Amino acid sequence: MPPPPHRPALLVIDMQDDMLSIMHCPERTVATIASLSARARASGVPVVTIQQQQCGGVLPELTPQTGEPIVTKTTANAFLDTELDAMLRRLGVTEILVTGFATENCVETTARQALSHGYDLVLVADGHTTSIRPEPTDFVPPDQSIAHHNEIYRHIDFPDRSVRVLSTKDVDFAAPERASRD
Repeated sequence: MPPPPHRPALLVIDMQDDMLSIMHCPERTVATIASLSARARASGVPVVTIQQQQCGGVLPELTPQTGEPIVTKTTANAFLDTELDAMLRRLGVTEILVTGFATENCVETTARQALSHGYDLVLVADGHTTSIRPEPTDFVPPDQSIAHHNEIYRHIDFPDRSVRVLSTKDVDFAAPERASRD
């Protein structure tokens, strides 16, 4: 049986009012995700807003358009006890592009779960951010955390899945090049 046709979806994770005050470089991240969301919509790619329960509304610049799916979650994993997987399957999605907050928590958890649920993955390198750090802390600085996770995903091997790390400017919503999709 031939593989299903390539169909990407863009996930925007936890870009919410209550998170804004603790986000590292929120203006840059919001602008990046807003630009990518506009490109996705123009290309007919679904934009799915994921929001953490009880963390305020979606940031105004990233407000979903009428009819776009919104998934409310209660854990770092956007797939756990939500309709995300069923909704993506109804849409015929085969690849997920992940953006949002926070890099090492909800973004990371949802990205790995996407692979486990059978989706190809694009981590948008400049489309996710983490929290600012209190001093002193054992956390690495925010820019290092973001770079670290981008590098991890450049080296993840997952059976029968494409894993790519692309900057926003390099996202074209096209199918990944790999032998198993030919």
